[in-house]
Amino acid sequence: MKRIWWIVIAVVALAGFWMVGQYNGLVTANEQVNGAWAQVDTQLQRRNDLIPNLVNTVKGYAQHEQEVFDNVSNARAKMAGAQSVSEKAEADAQLQGALGRLFMVVENYPNLKADANFRALQDELAGTENRIATSRRDYNGVVQTFNARIRQFPTNIVAGLLGFSSRDYFRASESAQTPPQVQF
Repeated sequence: MKRIWWIVIAVVALAGFWMVGQYNGLVTANEQVNGAWAQVDTQLQRRNDLIPNLVNTVKGYAQHEQEVFDNVSNARAKMAGAQSVSEKAEADAQLQGALGRLFMVVENYPNLKADANFRALQDELAGTENRIATSRRDYNGVVQTFNARIRQFPTNIVAGLLGFSSRDYFRASESAQTPPQVQF
């Protein structure tokens, strides 16, 4: 009889160790998702910080383009107020469209395109856009890994018991599929 109890205790201990290992793995994966999102958020904030300088530089040359500047400012404010991944993705699409229209306005001002400050800001913004794309790709990669892990058997049992749920991808909004239309 003692031998059966030792076997039961050993099985329960192994199951406990396995569950602790699964939990620790899920915590690590969840933190990787959080870290990747922090990188996306950092790059979005970096772009948000660059925009006022870019807009002010363009305003000096194109003072009558107030609607374009208002659209950029409104999109930037929406980005600053977005909380969830889907809200940030939607605000990001709106901001990209507004920036596209801003750069279309720039095409009408050859002196502005030659201005060193504008070129430096444009280069900085282009670099930031590349960082955002990389951060979004990395974030979506760790979300994919995390979501797959919490759906796989037997980890899905532990994930369900301990409250781990799938995370949202950073997806472009429907409006991002349509290029901005600018009319003068």
